[in-house]
Amino acid sequence: MKQIIALGGGGFSMEPENPLLDTYILKQSNKERPKICFIPTASGDSEDYISRFYQFFEKMNCEPSHLSLFVPPTRDLEGFILDKDIIYVGGGNTKNLVALWKEWGLDAILKKAWNQGIIIAGISAGAICWFEEGVTGSFGGMDPIGALGFLKGSYCPHYDGEVDRQPAYRKLIEAKELSTGYGVDDGAALHFIDEELHQVVTSRPNAKAYKVYLDNGVIEEELEKTYLGDK
Repeated sequence: MKQIIALGGGGFSMEPENPLLDTYILKQSNKERPKICFIPTASGDSEDYISRFYQFFEKMNCEPSHLSLFVPPTRDLEGFILDKDIIYVGGGNTKNLVALWKEWGLDAILKKAWNQGIIIAGISAGAICWFEEGVTGSFGGMDPIGALGFLKGSYCPHYDGEVDRQPAYRKLIEAKELSTGYGVDDGAALHFIDEELHQVVTSRPNAKAYKVYLDNGVIEEELEKTYLGDK
């Protein structure tokens, strides 16, 4: 079973007092103490970001680690990644993430991990990267960007959290510069199983996710969701 959990925003880095999304990610492994590896490439391996990851996940029932491409933990990146149960990719600059991963061959390693059933999760740039394309602030504005294409279509994070995101995504879809895809609020995540959308989960009661497509204008179809606080 191949799984990707794509967060629009939230999680330990944005709402550390609200563990609902990250707890959901850990539960999907069905391991008593899953090995979870943080990949902070998109932030330039920000020490603060890495620190916040450990501050959160060291309190959880899991084994946290991280992969820095600036200070690699081993020469055997494939062995390091394939030993994990969950890969969690941080936000930042999508263009730099994709470029560095391809240079290091990490894109191919992560595809192998995904195909082997290792859970892939990520936020913002770490969510965009799994789709064919998305809308990114990597260039200083809001622009379309090609990504890795594990999942079909396009992706826009922070749909309600950054004022430029929703109008930019709608405009790019209307101009046919981006394909049909998903607009995802902060506090919401899409859970894909075997490349199909399995469910939308949220850590905030009002967080939403939308299927966004062109049909005599741009249509935003609100997706059914499960608020994790009700569980």
